[in-house]
Amino acid sequence: MEQLAFPLLFEPTVMERMENFPLMRYMGSKYKLVPWLHETFSELEFNSALDAFSGSGVVSYLLKSMGKEVHSNDFLTFSATITKALIENNSILIEKSDIEFLMDLEVESDNFIETTFENVFFSKNELIFLDKISRNISELSSPYKKALALTALFRSCLKKQPRGVFTISGNLEKYDDGRRDLKLSLKEHFLEQTKLNNQVVFDNSKMNVSYNENIFELKKPNLNPDLVYFDPPYVPPSDDNCYIKRYHFLEGLSKYWHGEKIMEETKVKKIQKKFTPFSYKKTAIHAFETLFDQFSDSTLVLSYSSNAFPDLDSLVSLMKNEKSHVEIKSKPHRYNFGNHATALRSNVMEYLIIGRD
Repeated sequence: MEQLAFPLLFEPTVMERMENFPLMRYMGSKYKLVPWLHETFSELEFNSALDAFSGSGVVSYLLKSMGKEVHSNDFLTFSATITKALIENNSILIEKSDIEFLMDLEVESDNFIETTFENVFFSKNELIFLDKISRNISELSSPYKKALALTALFRSCLKKQPRGVFTISGNLEKYDDGRRDLKLSLKEHFLEQTKLNNQVVFDNSKMNVSYNENIFELKKPNLNPDLVYFDPPYVPPSDDNCYIKRYHFLEGLSKYWHGEKIMEETKVKKIQKKFTPFSYKKTAIHAFETLFDQFSDSTLVLSYSSNAFPDLDSLVSLMKNEKSHVEIKSKPHRYNFGNHATALRSNVMEYLIIGRD
């Protein structure tokens, strides 16, 4: 019997819920901007919202906490799995009996992860654990329990990987600064993350949905959100915005690499990059133009940064083609995340471009 989340005697406030949302290191995460986003969303009238590029799920969770009907989308399967677990799922939890089942590490399993990622990520015992728990997760009957377990596994792998990305491999001792996350085993992380996930599952009395689609193919007859929030990957001044490069291991893990082609010549065994027009200067402007037109019936809210292409004036001009009233909010922000030394600390001006009729 599935364990359900029961109503609390005292309903937490929106920000109290957000404080309990498990933090996930994720490129471009809006976690630190949640209070600002909450303030902005509170000024707008809407009952339903689409988070078009959900990423870590933090903005979708904010919208759910605000009592909105939330539609989350991301073209990466692991991101869509997170929102299936914590946004679409209103009540299902991982029970003690599920944990006992998942922790049966005597089960026969494929050794795909053990053999493919030997001397790449994690120790041999950790790789064996990933193979076996992946096998057990696949046997769970509830899609929400599967999503919850995978979400716990994603966060466990990120915490155990010193830089929080899967672009470095081999001997990573130089990154070992004694932090707790590097000392815990993947199993210990998984058990901890499962409890954290259970604590943040709640019912906002709405029919929320998680999608795993190309945003340009998402417009459906029954999907007419009052508001659409965009936080797309953007063309940065240096490095790149490739999420597959950084999170390919999690994307593969989300489907046990079924249907994914591994680039065997790469040191970290990457999977093939998924194309997005937002990654290239020659296609980004048209992509924004198409996106704004696609959801022109909705209030549009775009998150963007001053160090990105196209520039603010271009984006405002594009949105004005669809919306009669365009407002700009700005806030200084620092992204402490990147793929090389010059990208580790980036001071930018964060913008919210809001388009209404």
